[in-house]
Amino acid sequence: MRILGINSAYHESSASLVIDGKIIAAVEEERFTRKKHAKEASVTSPTELPENSIRFCLAHAGLTAADLDGVAYSFDPSMRQQEFELDSLSQPGDWGSAEGEKIFLSELRQIPKAIDQFLGRHFGDQFSFVPHHIAHAASSFYPSGFEQAAILVVDGIGEAGCTLFAHGKGTHIATLDQIYYPHSLGFLWEKLSKYLGFSEYDACKVMGLAAYGDPAVFREDFQKLLHLNEGRYQVDPAIACFRLPDFGQLEKLFGVARSDHEPITDRHYHLAAALQEATDQAILGLARELRALSGADNLCYAGGVALNCVSNSVLKDSGIFSNIYIPTAPHDSGTAVGAALHHYYSHSDIRSLHVDSNPYLGPKFSDVDIVQAFQEAGLQAKQSNNPAHDVAHMIADGKIVAWFQGRMEFGPRALGNRSLLADPRNPLIREVLNVKVKHREEFRPFAPSVLAEEAADWFELGQDSLSHQYMLFTCPAKQDRRKMIPAILHKDDSARVQMVRKESNPEFHALISHFFDKTGVPLVLNTSFNDSEPIVCTPSDAIKTFQGTAIDALFIGDRFVTR
Repeated sequence: MRILGINSAYHESSASLVIDGKIIAAVEEERFTRKKHAKEASVTSPTELPENSIRFCLAHAGLTAADLDGVAYSFDPSMRQQEFELDSLSQPGDWGSAEGEKIFLSELRQIPKAIDQFLGRHFGDQFSFVPHHIAHAASSFYPSGFEQAAILVVDGIGEAGCTLFAHGKGTHIATLDQIYYPHSLGFLWEKLSKYLGFSEYDACKVMGLAAYGDPAVFREDFQKLLHLNEGRYQVDPAIACFRLPDFGQLEKLFGVARSDHEPITDRHYHLAAALQEATDQAILGLARELRALSGADNLCYAGGVALNCVSNSVLKDSGIFSNIYIPTAPHDSGTAVGAALHHYYSHSDIRSLHVDSNPYLGPKFSDVDIVQAFQEAGLQAKQSNNPAHDVAHMIADGKIVAWFQGRMEFGPRALGNRSLLADPRNPLIREVLNVKVKHREEFRPFAPSVLAEEAADWFELGQDSLSHQYMLFTCPAKQDRRKMIPAILHKDDSARVQMVRKESNPEFHALISHFFDKTGVPLVLNTSFNDSEPIVCTPSDAIKTFQGTAIDALFIGDRFVTR
């Protein structure tokens, strides 16, 4: 059974292909279009399908539209119409308003026709709308390997819910309870990101700021915005004004909003810290509530808020659940996978699950493609007999190396196939990367990719999780190791660790092993291979980014160029 999954209701448009329960391909549309988040999230944009992603998924498997047994879309307009309540604090014609919701629903109902037209066939009852949070839940539960698990989804909004409590058993996912809009942790991060002078997509920047602040400064005032009750949370909508470009009530609590050109001050650090602390406590409350509702010992967690690696670590190490799994793409792009998996298990007699946690699900390129890309760029590439060895030695010598190998990762983290690599021992490399390569704020931290078999000697890993491979948890560095790896430590001496296993990514594991042999340090600094753009997808993308930055060397397969 061959199922195509599609996400395009809001942002992070994506597509996936599931064959007999196995994830064959998954990719985000932004990687092809080179436009971050793929498209503008608006009431008029759901029918902007991830056409490039769909084409890739089919081509990768050697299929045509005629070969598909079903198509699943990760949003349910009927649920939106039935459950969403209009928001009096919204702009006319936008989400939450009567006019805006009418436009949005009309667009969503055109999805089956748009898919039929694009793929050139009529799917009829082989098409399904999958509720957004069920798609999130499926993206986490089905690949987890758990026979039974509690499932938590926390994001901006699905159809009407902002948090889902569910239970997975076998191939069935049951909803236990929901928290509905306007009580949204995801939207709270978006709003305060904008208040702090960033975009609504810059939660990662706010997480970086939080490490420099004192949450106690705004703790009492923050409780007026986000009320934490036992097992639940409530957002004050009159203060948050999620649907309005208005910071008036927030400014009464926290001072004047920052514009993007103004300096970052202690006040901004303290507010970010208060937000992070409140989020940690809210997630713990939700987890306790879900444990009581489900009785399950394992947790599957998804939704955009599940990208908050600090809260993830607090949750993992709380002991509320014995095991936790977060997928490689817990945000909206992952719902394309979840929708396809849910459709598959809903339409088949299969009752056993694949343990399917491979993040390398995107395009790969042949040596012919690579050589041609270098030639078209006017570059004479050399060939390496041992790229992993050569790159490890370049990094140890202080070089910043772009590492492009195999299939592209699915999700927002570079996990060793589309990465920029550098020496974690070099205290100056962080500034070079931020200013001369990534062209971003100097406070932004970088992550380490560490040999899985050595990680426990360098970091306090806490409770084990398969998701340590996806760079989704922060871990304190061991006290005696901190001076050796300053470039990857946050202000609190923690790091967003990726554990690299030989069986998952043998070439990247070999690179880090060579670096370990040369330096005695079993990890490298790893950041996404991009500038102010989506992570590179093709060899041409990689070459263009290399030429426009201060990267010292570029390796694509076994071909490379240096400055």
